[in-house]
Amino acid sequence: MMGGWYGNGWGIGAWVAMALLMLIFWGGVVTVVVLLVRRPHAGERPAAPQPPHQEAERILGERFARGEIDEQEFTAKRAALRRQE
Repeated sequence: MMGGWYGNGWGIGAWVAMALLMLIFWGGVVTVVVLLVRRPHAGERPAAPQPPHQEAERILGERFARGEIDEQEFTAKRAALRRQE
């Protein structure tokens, strides 16, 4: 006879190698699917960054809300920002 069902097979090392290769394969498949789903589609544009004056007004509003500047200073600086547009 040939030594049973397992015979002179590759042994446990082959089973470990096959398991690792299977994990790598399925990990690659999942990665490709995720990348395909998350990529930007044709016709879609990335969000445009806000103009600098809008960002400055947001920061100015935050400073006013925290009490770092008073209403008069807030109004004057906001008017100055809007004149620069």
